Amino acid sequence: MEKRKLSNDEISSLCLGLSLMLHAGVGVGDGLSLLAEEEPDSSFKKLLNDMSLKVDDGASLAQAFRESGRFPEYVCGLLDVGEATGRTEESLSALSRHYEDRSRLDHQVRSALLYPAVLLVIMLAVIVVLLVQVLPVFNEVYSYLGGSLTGIAGGLLALGRALDAAMPVLCAILGLIAVFLGFFAASHTFRGKVTGLWRGRMGDKGVSRKINNARVAQALSMGLASGLPMEEALTMSASLLDSPAARNRCLDCARRLQEGQGLAAAMKDSGVLPGAECRLLDIGIRSGSGDSAMTEIARRLSEESEIALEEKVGQVEPALVVVTSVLVGVILLSVMLPLMNIMTAIG
Repeated sequence: MEKRKLSNDEISSLCLGLSLMLHAGVGVGDGLSLLAEEEPDSSFKKLLNDMSLKVDDGASLAQAFRESGRFPEYVCGLLDVGEATGRTEESLSALSRHYEDRSRLDHQVRSALLYPAVLLVIMLAVIVVLLVQVLPVFNEVYSYLGGSLTGIAGGLLALGRALDAAMPVLCAILGLIAVFLGFFAASHTFRGKVTGLWRGRMGDKGVSRKINNARVAQALSMGLASGLPMEEALTMSASLLDSPAARNRCLDCARRLQEGQGLAAAMKDSGVLPGAECRLLDIGIRSGSGDSAMTEIARRLSEESEIALEEKVGQVEPALVVVTSVLVGVILLSVMLPLMNIMTAIG
């Protein structure tokens, strides 16, 4: 059975702890053992102890990560590079920042998808209750007064009766929706698959494009901080991305660089990063501070994607409220106006 991959939060916390241990002069094996002592989760504690034993037996940190089967290949590959270049601490620190950023963005995507979905289900439930329970009561009142629901109200009453007849099916559907939302909120793996499908469905435009740009920048920042050449950083970054279009842009940029095209031109032509960020990175690399420039670019693009996502959610929520409120208003008015006419005629 395939082992469960660690979540972004778990990877970020572990890499941060190890980088602090190395910065304090503690060895990798001892650092893993110390982290295991403070770990309350028994399964994660066992994982840390097993990796500590492997490192003490002569395995590299990257090898211990890879053999555990709990980490993405990109983490192991970047640690390979960091250990080969003597920048293990920098690699761990970069991985910690990267997966912390990914975790924060994933939480925002979850909120963007989950909250409007719950709101929509609640609003639809209110409308169904009006159609199935409230309208028949008004119809009985009309029948006592010698009238009946006609026009829009009559059509809504017929719809309500059809929904009432199909109530077992509707309850089953609502139950499935509730289970889906529960899994989406609780399961990191399931949420990753759903959000991956959502990004693929949304394509590579608008908010989805901004999110992809932010993830590319974060991955490149992590690679450069670990000592990777830009071509390798682009190739490895492609393995982190869910969007085929974003992966193709990274691979296309790496190909352009291998063919001798300049960095800013290659990134701009392939669309890996926006033009302004490409120029900033080019200046940073020329001045010997490419990793710092890439970190700043990743921060800016992450903030931009978060703002765009919040704005999109801010548009969805009022739209749902307005549409459902209008529907509820139409239902009530279609019932109340004829009733007012009847009461006026009686009076």
